[in-house]
Amino acid sequence: MQAMLQHLYILSGASRGMGLSMARQLLMPGHTLVGISRSEQPALVQPAQEAGATLLQWRHDLADSGPLSVRLEQWLGAQPATRWASATLINNAGIITHIGPLSQTLPVDLAQALRVGLEAPMMLSAAFLRATQTWPGERKVLNISSGLGRRPMASQAAYCAAKAGMDHFSRCLALEEARQPGGAKICSLAPGVIDTGMQDHLRSADPADFPDRPAFEQLKSDGRLASPDEAARAVLAYLARPDFGSQPVADVRS
Repeated sequence: MQAMLQHLYILSGASRGMGLSMARQLLMPGHTLVGISRSEQPALVQPAQEAGATLLQWRHDLADSGPLSVRLEQWLGAQPATRWASATLINNAGIITHIGPLSQTLPVDLAQALRVGLEAPMMLSAAFLRATQTWPGERKVLNISSGLGRRPMASQAAYCAAKAGMDHFSRCLALEEARQPGGAKICSLAPGVIDTGMQDHLRSADPADFPDRPAFEQLKSDGRLASPDEAARAVLAYLARPDFGSQPVADVRS
């Protein structure tokens, strides 16, 4: 009897926040999830077993993405292409290392923010697309962007630049893949404002360093922040849309 085709998902930043919620929601029969984070998430093990899903957890710091991209490409290259009905890379990881003017940002913090937020998604996307180029199943790259990649904000130059770069390299990838037979579908998607640790970090910043702090406090007090579970459902619903990739840069709210 021929084995049932599987759906492969590779998810960075899978151990907390919206990434953890997406990981939980992707654990279902016929799915294989490769979660990439600095630490494993024990809370995913039992749900994976109960759902009959395959869960792999890779511990890796996304700030050191070169070896990770090699590992991903080698692992994908060892997979039987005909095993997978679809393969999806979700570049979700991102960090805010410092809240304050660029002139006050340490080089190590600036480098880490750009490596995790931009270099890693580019390297992982390149490895994924190269290794799966001849796979017959549907392929997708979903980059989790932000509204801050599309509008400037003082004291967030590194994060804004990383997300703007993510949007634009997604546009480039979409053009490249459109030229390939069976090319991958690409989208850089803003997920809306989410009640995560990153929001806590912004609300606790020194107002002298972060003039937009009152706006973030207002979002919280007005109840306009989506929970990680709600945001994950909206993002995964967008990923499942038949027109996914028709817009290389999009917003889950539109």
